[in-house]
This record gives sequence, structure tokens and C-alpha cells, in this order.
Amino acid sequence: MDAIVYTKYGPPAVLQLREVDKPTPKDNEVLIKVHAASLNDWDWGLLRGKPFVNRLPFGLRTPQDKILGSDIAGIVEAIGENIKLFHVGGEVFGDLTSRGWGGFAEYVCAPEDRLILKPANMTFEQAAAIPQAAVLALQSLRDKLSVQPGQSILINGAGGGTGSFAIQMAKSFGAEVTCVDSTEKLEVMRSVGADHVIDYTQEDFTKNGQQYDLIVDLMGYHRLFDYKRSLSQKGTYVMVGGSSGLIFKVLIIGSLLSLFGKKKYSLLLHKVNKHMDKIIELFEAGKVIPVIDKIFPLSKTREAFIYFGEKHTKGKVVISLEEYF
Repeated sequence: MDAIVYTKYGPPAVLQLREVDKPTPKDNEVLIKVHAASLNDWDWGLLRGKPFVNRLPFGLRTPQDKILGSDIAGIVEAIGENIKLFHVGGEVFGDLTSRGWGGFAEYVCAPEDRLILKPANMTFEQAAAIPQAAVLALQSLRDKLSVQPGQSILINGAGGGTGSFAIQMAKSFGAEVTCVDSTEKLEVMRSVGADHVIDYTQEDFTKNGQQYDLIVDLMGYHRLFDYKRSLSQKGTYVMVGGSSGLIFKVLIIGSLLSLFGKKKYSLLLHKVNKHMDKIIELFEAGKVIPVIDKIFPLSKTREAFIYFGEKHTKGKVVISLEEYF
């Protein structure tokens, strides 16, 4: 089978299209013929091996998992003896994070507990765009503060994959949503429901005097006390992505501030496929639709990573394997 392989950390140039052995499912696994997969920040970090902490579970010198890609959608080709939930020919999608990755290939094996049945009205490209980004978005709105109608929310870095999901979800919960990103992403944020947009190249939202009940931070480039200034009296700050320095400050200083004050600070830990039933419910109700910026064929995965790494992505970047059907 064809797969996108990398044997050393580095820029997208290290990615190669190679023929590799087709995997065989274990007793608790499903073999999937991949129709689509999507890129995430974690794929980018694992490709480059930066920050260095990314290498700890994946190989200090060279990557142990040679094929990236965690978010996949496809059709069940074969099942192991212990599989109960799926059958050959079933359409599935899911997040393979921490269970071998391997999505940028014609076939991949996955444990049963990493997969969900794909709704008939959802395309494979839409399904591949959902798992990691949509789950992080809903976790950020539900796990630390259950968003209520009328609450004010700011999403920093809202123009990308997770942000575009978070905007739609927050609006479906009745919140007033302010979104921050670069000039080129303002229109896409408006198009999915943002009430207010801020161009961070023109305005620093932490200095405009506005306060929010919840700040979802997908970028993490301000000081912790800048965010504190932008929170309402009992506001909550949730860090989803950003610099390692800010992560440390949220864990240490943020924990102390949360313990002795009314404002709360936390780091969101990704939980694979959590809230997926709710996400599917929102999709089928037409309230949350994946925003797909560009679709690349598997043979152009290197170009997809280059585009993703330029940080101009509006929504999600998807890899399609339509060329193999």
C-alpha cells in the first residue's frame, strides 16, 4: 500500500510517499481503508520533533511511528475476532492519537474504542476533519465551564480548525462570541457566527478594557496576568495551545491564582473522542459544520504540511485518498 513515511524529524521535505506492507488487524482491531485524514498541530509538532517534549513518547533521535495522521475516516475492510461494534463495509471515523497513528496511508488498523460510526449525511472529508479539533473545542466549552446562554466568550486563535468548531458550538449554546486572529481569517470567523472579531495585528484584546466569562486560548502568546485582566470577576481561562513557557505558568501560577481567587485558570488535556455523541448531534442539527480550507491528495501530503506550517489555514486541512478509489 502507499503511505506517507518519515524516518527522521525535520521540515515537510523529510516526508516521502512509499510503498509499505498493508497492516493486519489484531483480535481487538479494525482494518480501515482510509478515505480521508486531516492535519493537526500535533502532526506538525511530531514531524519537526519540536518542542523537544514531543519526542519523549515517540523517540528521542528518530520517530518510532513512521506514519503520521491521527484523524481518519474510511470503510471497514476487515475485523479482528473480538470486534463487536463494527462490521465489514461499515463507515467509521475517529482519532488514533496514542494508538499507533498511521492515518496518512491507504490502510490503517485501529482499536475498536477509537472509532465511531460515521453518519450517512457526513462526507468522509468532513468526518476526518472532526475528531481532534471538534473534541478539543467542545471540551474547552464544557469541561471547565459549562457555557450558558448570554455568557461572553473570547476565543484566541479562532480562525483555525479547533477555533472554527468552538465558534459554532459556543453560538449554539447561546453565548456572545468574540474571536481573535489574523486579518486574513476575520471573514471566515464571521461566516461561522462570530459576534465580534479582533485582528490581533491591529489590536491587543487584553488592553481594550473588555472582560469575558470564558477565554479559550488556542495560541498562548500573552502573559498570564494579561489574561487575568480580561476575565470577568468569576471568569475562567482555558489554555488549549501555546508556548511551553505559558503552559508552565498556567500549571504553577494559574493553580495558585485559582486556589486563592475567584478567577480560574487551567490547561486543557485532550481526551480522545470525548463528547463525540454531542458533536454528531450538533452536526446533524446543522449547528456545527466542519470548515475545510483545502483538500490535498495523499501524494501531495508534503505540500499540505507546508501550507499548514505557514499558519494561514482557515479551518481544517484534509488529505483525500480519492485517487485510490
